[in-house]
Amino acid sequence: MDLIGLRDVPLGRLLVTAGHVVGQRWNRYLAEEHGLTQAGMVTLMTLARHGELPHRAVAEACFIRPATLTGIVDTLERDGLVERQRDDVDRRSVRLVLTPAGRERVAALTNVMQSGRPMTSVDADPAKAAVIRQFLLEVIGSGEEPRVTALDARPEAPAC
Repeated sequence: MDLIGLRDVPLGRLLVTAGHVVGQRWNRYLAEEHGLTQAGMVTLMTLARHGELPHRAVAEACFIRPATLTGIVDTLERDGLVERQRDDVDRRSVRLVLTPAGRERVAALTNVMQSGRPMTSVDADPAKAAVIRQFLLEVIGSGEEPRVTALDARPEAPAC
């Protein structure tokens, strides 16, 4: 049985695979350099952007369920990055607040993301990065459902 090489994989599948690989690298970087998960980073960034918020509002902004956010906040609180505070007006509500250490972690992450330091080999080549950025923006912005094209509808390969 012949295995298909990456050069033979359809472009859409390569895009999914590349996203997965880059996501794994980013998650490893977050864990090793900042002691965070992707979910933890998003939670910190949400609080940095909006200020203290009720637990439910943070969950909505992070597109996760409040119950899922509980475990994330447990870890961030354990690490001294976030505090839970009872709302003075509605004692049933818990507000999430960044600690000074949490603000420092957000500043460090923001510096990395805005540094312009290449995170992939493609980032190091401005011409390649521009082409790929344009392609990704088109894919994301097209809003079209994927379509499979019949083999006979493809343009013929040029003759040698």
